[in-house]
Amino acid sequence: MLSLPLAVFAGTPLEGFFPNGVLHYALGGVLIGLGVSVIYLWTGIIAGASTFLETTLSYVSDLPRFNKGKYVRSRDWRVVFTVGIVAGAAVYALTLGPGGFTTEVQPWRLFVGGTLVGVGTRLGKGCTSGHGVCGVGSGSNTSFVNVATFMLLAIGTAQLVAAMGVTP
Repeated sequence: MLSLPLAVFAGTPLEGFFPNGVLHYALGGVLIGLGVSVIYLWTGIIAGASTFLETTLSYVSDLPRFNKGKYVRSRDWRVVFTVGIVAGAAVYALTLGPGGFTTEVQPWRLFVGGTLVGVGTRLGKGCTSGHGVCGVGSGSNTSFVNVATFMLLAIGTAQLVAAMGVTP
């Protein structure tokens, strides 16, 4: 496994947070940054996953919000991008993941969490990839506020759930 030795964090508060090292996280960040950069340089469009997913609804819905001209003109490659995210996770889970799936979280919890994330992306007018990777990277004040809100709510929710004794 790719990882930095644990000695890097020995004696620091970070020691327990990265039991498998940090190299694979850093590599993932580089690949995400490279991916959004290529999309932006190629198309001039910020690669927010929630917008990409919403764009696919223009195939099956007549609602004006899903059929904006810029979405309809670019929806084919956006669908490929969205399918690629799902397919990449599936390929990983089936080929490299332990037992074909990589979480012990019950499917109903994944569904509820995914639904809440979807609602949050609509309320926040974007997702963590759009605001966190692209928006903060481009210096958007709105994105800074949204990312701070995402993080504070995520930390608060994690602390509340842990205090309640809920485990996967």
